[in-house]
Amino acid sequence: MAGRTRLALMALSAVVALGVSGMIGYHLTHGGAPSAPRYPVGGPIDLTAEDGRRFTNADLGGKPFAVFFGFTRCPNVCPTTLSDLTLDLEQLGPLADKLKVLFVSVDPERDTPETLKEYLSAFDPRITGLSGTPAEIASLAKAYRVFYEKVPTEGGDYTMNHTATVYLMDGKGALTSTISLEEDQPTRVAKLKQLAENG
Repeated sequence: MAGRTRLALMALSAVVALGVSGMIGYHLTHGGAPSAPRYPVGGPIDLTAEDGRRFTNADLGGKPFAVFFGFTRCPNVCPTTLSDLTLDLEQLGPLADKLKVLFVSVDPERDTPETLKEYLSAFDPRITGLSGTPAEIASLAKAYRVFYEKVPTEGGDYTMNHTATVYLMDGKGALTSTISLEEDQPTRVAKLKQLAENG
């Protein structure tokens, strides 16, 4: 089951990445700026951080940022992505301080700020966990064109299906590129380096 779920999320991630690439490519081909895609991705952030305080775009300080939507009980995709990002930030060295990394929970019922703080302690401390009310999460997910849904499991529990794409945003909050599950570390690091240098 876990393998099938991962394959499904990889396929969904690829579809999202291709769609985003198409948006950026459309404007490059037609003389537009890549920071103004035909179908905008991204929007104002106003959620609760892992330390309990409100986190908004002002907290980004004008820095470029990477944002990933997931949940703490994710069996493989989320921990793998966050582990990859941890290694990528380490590989970037001091350049990593020029960008922010956000992990937005799509499971606000279970992912309290305390839960996020404990979960993210296993990863790079520069990764900020964000949660909020179901309505707040739904609004931001819609702005980023992120799909997620609750899937019932045995024993009355549930898991979450969700888009497995890392969105790379410039300092003005405009989409520049994405990172998908199947990309290797050199590719990921190159994209993050470009974001940090040019964001």
